[in-house]
Amino acid sequence: MGFQAAPFDVVEASRRVWLERWDPEAASGMAVYAAILRSYQLLNDQVNDVVRRHGLTFARYEVLTWLATDPESALTLSWISKSLRIPPATVTNIIDRLEGEKLVRRAPHPSAARTTLAVITPRGRKVVTEATRDLNATVYERVGLSGRQRDQLVDLLSVLRAAGNEFDVEQSSEILEGVGSPEIGKGGRSSRKHRSEVA
Repeated sequence: MGFQAAPFDVVEASRRVWLERWDPEAASGMAVYAAILRSYQLLNDQVNDVVRRHGLTFARYEVLTWLATDPESALTLSWISKSLRIPPATVTNIIDRLEGEKLVRRAPHPSAARTTLAVITPRGRKVVTEATRDLNATVYERVGLSGRQRDQLVDLLSVLRAAGNEFDVEQSSEILEGVGSPEIGKGGRSSRKHRSEVA
């Protein structure tokens, strides 16, 4: 891993400084930010260590994962940019790199002439499957919280993200109905239109 344990809890130390010099609400808000930031740094270091072993960056891995789980194994570049919060120029670069490694291929959109699809290849599916198995075994299954604590944390962070307008709360429930559904790819309701149509 890329860093060693700090000699003390920097988040708690910062919280105490804020309590002494500012006010409780500011102190708790700062502690939330600092705790999320340092947790992100911790987990991001672990995740990047794994995906590098598979010749990927996390951004490339994330794109491959969404392509692999899509019913048609294809996404528009605009969907990737908008949904994964990746600037369009960066998406183009990611797809260029993945295409150069024969992990994806570009294809014309069947109903939108000016739109390009990224399509995962069998080689790309193999790489992302192996990387995901590795991530699950070495990082995700070992996150230092119980299953209940993980669910509670995700729920709390969802509230924080919704309050900050990080996602469209009204549309989210409808779109999520199709994600992970066994009916996807079998003619059932899915989020297909949100993925392959022009965003």
